[in-house]
Amino acid sequence: MRTARPQDSSRPALTRLRSRSHFGAAKAREVAELRARLDEAEDTLRAIRTGEVDAVVVAGKQGPRVFTLEGAEHAYRVLIESMHEGALTLTADMMVLYANKCFANMVKCPLEQMMGNSIRCFLSAEDQATLQPLLKRADKAGFKIQVLLKASDGSQMPAQLSIRPLAKCDLNRAAIGMVVTDLTEARRNEEMLRALSHRQVQAQEAERGRVALELHDHITQLLCAILARSRVLSDKLSARDGPSKREAMKLHEMLGQTAEEVERISRNLRPGVLDQLGLTAVLRDTGREFSQRTGVSVELACVQLAARLPPDIELTLYRILQEALKNVEKHARARHVTVRLRQQDAFIQLTIKDDGIGFDPDHPPARRKGMGGLDLFSMQERATYMGGAVKVKSARGAGTEIVASIPLSPKTAAAD
Repeated sequence: MRTARPQDSSRPALTRLRSRSHFGAAKAREVAELRARLDEAEDTLRAIRTGEVDAVVVAGKQGPRVFTLEGAEHAYRVLIESMHEGALTLTADMMVLYANKCFANMVKCPLEQMMGNSIRCFLSAEDQATLQPLLKRADKAGFKIQVLLKASDGSQMPAQLSIRPLAKCDLNRAAIGMVVTDLTEARRNEEMLRALSHRQVQAQEAERGRVALELHDHITQLLCAILARSRVLSDKLSARDGPSKREAMKLHEMLGQTAEEVERISRNLRPGVLDQLGLTAVLRDTGREFSQRTGVSVELACVQLAARLPPDIELTLYRILQEALKNVEKHARARHVTVRLRQQDAFIQLTIKDDGIGFDPDHPPARRKGMGGLDLFSMQERATYMGGAVKVKSARGAGTEIVASIPLSPKTAAAD
């Protein structure tokens, strides 16, 4: 009799056990892999927070590009982030690889949106055109340029860009270092200082006018009266009073010279001919008086203006001429001076040129005991407040040329 073998009931259970064991191992491996990726992500986030990253990946049309940032030590990043100035590193084509929070605040743009964008979007077309050629010929010392930064909300901020090329490398690495300084407060202080300087000049002009009037109406008239009395006294003395008559005549001559000197000082303080006849007349009188007193010939070439210039412009140009002639007398050792007045487009231009010894414009003669300096700053300030400028061209042994350009008002320019 054939006996049937009993079935092994343990086999299906063993198979199920092995399947479960295999599934558990796969899950364990997946969990371990996810945990490793999580640890890597946490390390990356920690590196970003602490400034230890040394590369930025930027997605582009041709796939992701890796831009490396060399030397990004933690201490250096902490220093940069704590600055009150903007700091950036750029590629050669002006793409932003790194920017600190200060610069992001300047342009009112989220920091994460700046990475990979061009710095050009924060500059005007004019500033871009000025910056581009400077970058091409910049040396290791770098350069500085003042621009108007455009913020994301449309506002503008005056700023100074201090730019220095970094080590030459491929396009994927930082090539330009830039520090951005906010000039808003500096510009405000400059404007306040300029306004204060203008008020000081106005007060000086008012005081000069008052003193000139006192000299002309009182001192000069009194001197003229004394001069007349001295003349009468000299005429009354006979030839027999030889020494006394000669002394009286000498006194009369000295009084005449004193009266002329006081009148000259009065004219320099506030020439009446400027108010009565205008700038051309006072330039002519000033040149004639300077030539007679110093022996330096003065050539005057003035265009005939169809309308009188505004009083402020006339006074500004007259004061610039005074300072220029004073410098010629004290420093230039010149024999000839040319003074030209002309209209150049919408500007009135005064040029004073001498054939003296000249000087180095970068190192003008300093103020010394008994001698004043060139006072070029005073000329520049007067012209600047009127919206103009003063340019000085000089070289040792080649004379000096001072060109003052003042913008005309629309009505004056149209009349001319």
